[in-house]
Amino acid sequence: MKNNPQLIIATNNKGKVEEIQSLLQGLDIALLVPADLGLNIEVIENGTTYAENAMKKAQTLSQASGLTSLADDSGLEVDALNGKPGLQSNRFGPEPYTDTSRRAYLLHKLADSPRPWAARFRATVAIASPERAGITFEGVCPGEIIPDERGENGFGYDPIFQLDGTDHTMAELGLIEKNRFSHRGKAIRKAIPILIEIFGNNLIMDLVQESS
Repeated sequence: MKNNPQLIIATNNKGKVEEIQSLLQGLDIALLVPADLGLNIEVIENGTTYAENAMKKAQTLSQASGLTSLADDSGLEVDALNGKPGLQSNRFGPEPYTDTSRRAYLLHKLADSPRPWAARFRATVAIASPERAGITFEGVCPGEIIPDERGENGFGYDPIFQLDGTDHTMAELGLIEKNRFSHRGKAIRKAIPILIEIFGNNLIMDLVQESS
């Protein structure tokens, strides 16, 4: 029986895991999460950039598992709030933090600012392995914040983030369509050639073409 090479996804966020697994499903590798290896590691995200946080998570999980690791750090940047919440997107507003409370707090902070509330999602994906230096890739998804939630899919700020040039929020898109436009999807597609280099040319041909 063939034993596929393994890649550990350095996150416990179920929504992120689902998106990343969908984006990498063409790779002939086994995708693991920390729980699959009995790892319960909390990485303190105290970097000053998305890239620093993503690389810290990727390197920590790679060292702990002995495997190549993929991590991301992402955030929502709103022009009317001078780029906030940004790196603090997961810790925005009063505790306890929930997706619902963060969205409500964001809309509260924007209430006195004129619309449109231009914004963007930004993600940095990091790949680290025991044998080579880490590398990062960035993806950006422009749009605007809207005052009313729409859609049942996604997570985080998705229900109030409307994509540029459309009348759809991120939460109104199916997973495959979301991955076409999302910041995380763009970053991971840039990373695919490095994963091919690490694991060998075992990628479905149309995924190779999509990433080029």
